[in-house]
Amino acid sequence: MISKRATISSMKTGEGQLAEIYLDSGGRLICPPEFVPAPGQYLLAHAFASDSPLATPIFFSESSPDGFRSAPPLPSEWNPGSRLYIRGPLGRGFTLPTSARHVALVAFDRSPARLRGLIPLALKQDASIALVSESVPEDLPEEVEVQPLRSFEEISHWADYIAFDVARESLSELLEKLGGKNQLPTKFEAQVLVRAPMPCGALAECGVCALVVRHDWLMVCKHGPVFELSELQGTA
Repeated sequence: MISKRATISSMKTGEGQLAEIYLDSGGRLICPPEFVPAPGQYLLAHAFASDSPLATPIFFSESSPDGFRSAPPLPSEWNPGSRLYIRGPLGRGFTLPTSARHVALVAFDRSPARLRGLIPLALKQDASIALVSESVPEDLPEEVEVQPLRSFEEISHWADYIAFDVARESLSELLEKLGGKNQLPTKFEAQVLVRAPMPCGALAECGVCALVVRHDWLMVCKHGPVFELSELQGTA
């Protein structure tokens, strides 16, 4: 039986508004400051008068006035001015070690927007930063070095902390690249944001977002979505 860490979640509910939609399908949300998630955390949002039965997870990307910029994608039916029911912040976010001086942000299979919130935190502690991704966002600070995914092995020897963003269906591939499911790297600390459908947002334990780890179950919505890399060893 693996140890399940306590979930860092709140059950606050309130209202927000979608102020802008960007070309990458992310958006700027206006909401009270207590609803702004930390990097790696999420809100559940549902548009007023929407026919959709499920809320949408909204991840933090950058700070913005009166709210935050979200990572893409947002529902296509949402428009600037849409009013939203929101609940959160939910889940476990990233924890950047204060000792980290070489920080790698690795978007394994999609936009690095969910990792972008770590950049100002790393810069604040004078860390060097490498963004490893096939997608390069605009307006990155000039201190951030951008590398393609093929450079990951080299970056892994340089980094003392790595934050990954990976879809659940690509997690096994990521673990294989890190040396196999039964062998963990020892040269760096690492955390992994696992993307999966999260329809209940830790309320019902519906199991849609489940991970099987050493014959036990972890719920991405509740025990994640950010996990220590060591927690995912043995993922089925």
